[in-house]
Parts: sequence; structure tokens; C-alpha cells
Amino acid sequence: MAGVEGAGVRRRSVLRAMAVIPALANIRNATAQNFLPPQDLRPFIDKLTGGAVVKTGKVTMDMPAIAENGNSIPFILRVASPMTAADHVKSVHVFAPRNPRPLVAAFHFGPHAPRAEVSTRVRLAGTQKVIAIAAMADGSFWSGETPIVVTAAACLDEALG
Repeated sequence: MAGVEGAGVRRRSVLRAMAVIPALANIRNATAQNFLPPQDLRPFIDKLTGGAVVKTGKVTMDMPAIAENGNSIPFILRVASPMTAADHVKSVHVFAPRNPRPLVAAFHFGPHAPRAEVSTRVRLAGTQKVIAIAAMADGSFWSGETPIVVTAAACLDEALG
């Protein structure tokens, strides 16, 4: 019976060791986030706006304050606009400065759209502030931002780990 009991001890040891593996993966993800500092968005924004002033307001984003995983985060974007021929949203660009490619999405609207609203999912490489900039038909630009804490990042470059 000693041989069977010894096998049970080894099996429990292996199972305990396997329980630690997910925790180690989370530590690796947290460490990898340190290698992705926020990028300077100014070149992207200047290209979008042509150097025009971006005002704060009109743009709101709904996403969870904390996401367990950065692979698929629910995201709702709204821009306050009457959506008439003279006053409508032309486009909205969404940026995540800690992603390897900070331009997450671009949405285009026209005066016939009933409202400037999008519901989708985004992928984020760690805790950061997501920023959206709306280009209006009158040539003005408006922005909004929302912070999000991501506990397990997505979009990580494997070369960093």
C-alpha cells in the first residue's frame, strides 16, 4: 500500500503546482504592462485635426471601470449632435495610448445617421485612459476620455516577455 499512497502524494503535489501556473501567467502579464508606456498621441491627433484645437465635451464613452481581461471589453461611444445636414458628426477616432497600435477604431457618420452612437468591443493592452475625438461637420473637434483598469492585458508584443 505504501506505493499507492506515495503516488497519491505525488499527484497532489503536481496538482498544487498546476494551480500556481495561472497566477504566474498573471504576474507575467502585469510585468509585461510595464514595458508598454503610454505613447504620445499628439502626432496622431495633429494628423486627424490638422492642428486645430480639440475641445473637451460632447463625446462620452461607456465601458467598465475594471476589466478582468483586455481581449474583449464592451464599449459604447456617443457624441451629442442633432445629426442634421448642417450639424452632424463626420467621424470619431478612438485611441488607446498603451496599445502597440494606439488607433483602436475609426467610425464615420453622415447627416442621415439618426444618432452618433456605436456599440462594440475593444482590445486593450493594459490599464490606461481611452480617448475619443469627434470631427464635426462645422470643422470643430471634440473629445472625451475614460479610464479603465485592465488586470490581464491583451495586445502584448511577445518579444517583450
